[in-house]
Amino acid sequence: MIDLSLLEKFTKGNTSKMKRYITMYLSIAPEIFERMNENITQENWTDLAINAHSIKPQTDFMGIKSLKNILIKIENGSKNGEYENLNALYQKAYEIHKKSEILLNDKLAQI
Repeated sequence: MIDLSLLEKFTKGNTSKMKRYITMYLSIAPEIFERMNENITQENWTDLAINAHSIKPQTDFMGIKSLKNILIKIENGSKNGEYENLNALYQKAYEIHKKSEILLNDKLAQI
């Protein structure tokens, strides 16, 4: 579910830097997902697209490709007026995030 090879390459294997980026993701992502949930509840599609877009780079570094793909769908759906599936997509994205959060915390403990 996660592949830290890009992060490892970006940090040149520096475990201190890897820990910092993982910790940063783990601290930022829950807040963004909370905002996305509020955006859906309030039908604020513009901000939903912005929030989905804002976390995509971090998912790249964490190697969570399945999450990035769903975030792209959320962003595009928000921009294109395809609102009917956004809640289901959000729920799926959130589930992947929660699972990856566990794996990333485990990885932090190993580094």
